Amino acid sequence: MANDAPPRWDRRMQQRLARGEAAALAELYDRFASLVHNLAHRVLEDETAADRITREVFGYVWENPDAYDPQQGSLRAWIAMLTQRQAVYRLRTSQTAPADGDTLSTEALEERIREASVAARADYIVTSMPAPLRAALELAYFDRRDYRQAAAALGVTEDEARRRLRLGLQLLSTAHVQPPRAVSPPGYGRAL
Repeated sequence: MANDAPPRWDRRMQQRLARGEAAALAELYDRFASLVHNLAHRVLEDETAADRITREVFGYVWENPDAYDPQQGSLRAWIAMLTQRQAVYRLRTSQTAPADGDTLSTEALEERIREASVAARADYIVTSMPAPLRAALELAYFDRRDYRQAAAALGVTEDEARRRLRLGLQLLSTAHVQPPRAVSPPGYGRAL
């Protein structure tokens, strides 16, 4: 996967951001801006709002690089989580504010938020799973290969390819399970 970032890269990036290296922010933006924008757009269904969220998320990362804890997961997952929470916050506040009658019903709003949460969890699961599982899933999904073709491409037995695909799909299926609610660190569940 092109955006695969080893933990060492994540820690170095955090250190560079903490030192105030503008080049680090540019590199981070180049690597993750499309992820942030796409997640925000998925939640808000508005290009302008997604652009605003993208600016807010990278502004927050620039101003608070120490808020990222490498022990809690990858930098990509943290940025995706910031994006999803900020977009959901923006969606909730925009839908509860008095408007000219085009607000979503509470049920429709909650459904949109659930869908966005599932998508964000699925992205986190895929980027967090071991490379062999991810590679098998990518071959099956993006290249439309069956387990035999995936086995040949990966240089493993057909049984091993089936096992990797099955386990990868089982992990992905957990994206629909609502995780337990945890106490959010400062700056997370509200406007950045």
